[in-house]
Amino acid sequence: MEYVYAALLLDAVGKEINEENVKAVIKAAGATPDDAQAKAVVASLKGVNIKEIISNAAAKPVQQT
Repeated sequence: MEYVYAALLLDAVGKEINEENVKAVIKAAGATPDDAQAKAVVASLKGVNIKEIISNAAAKPVQQT
């Protein structure tokens, strides 16, 4: 989950979401970066507009059952 948080943080500050930057955030947080996890997160977010997804998710109310 920390790799997703790293990607969200990078997006929030306008930095490119790439393996090097994701691993740098993980390392700055005091953890040891895992190359495979960083690569997987970057690949899964390629072409994804994070800000748009967050704004759409925040705009839709949760339906109660």
